[in-house]
Amino acid sequence: MTLSKDHIGGLVFLALSATYGYYAGHIALLPGDEFEPFHAQSLPNALAILGALLSIVLLLTANRSPGSTLSLTGYDFRLVTQLLVLVVAFALALDWVGFFIATIFFLIGGYWLLGERRIKTLLVASVPFAGGIWFVLTQLLDIYLAPGQLFTHLFGG
Repeated sequence: MTLSKDHIGGLVFLALSATYGYYAGHIALLPGDEFEPFHAQSLPNALAILGALLSIVLLLTANRSPGSTLSLTGYDFRLVTQLLVLVVAFALALDWVGFFIATIFFLIGGYWLLGERRIKTLLVASVPFAGGIWFVLTQLLDIYLAPGQLFTHLFGG
């Protein structure tokens, strides 16, 4: 059997959906919630099932022609690696500098890696977006986002 990009994508998506479904089953429920029609596990389980079904459809309908074999030429794996390192740095920075600052630096770093070099564009594309996401999460959805250890050390807390 010849593997194509569609086959590999379907297999990766199936593995992610299966893993997501496994961990969705470990979400803690409040006492009595297991008898409710909709609870904390309902949506994650539905998403895992939907993802698994779509990945199976992708595997069954994948292009099987001889010309569709996998070729890794033309991909910028260095850029992908740099972006993955940036994601890890963002995750590590969240606890130290907080969501707002970490998100701004993450977006600026991502845009920089993708080729944008104008400082004004980097700031205009990053600061309002990070502020908007912070506003939606904290003010509209009432989700607590820790300000970060640096802010707590500098200004008390």
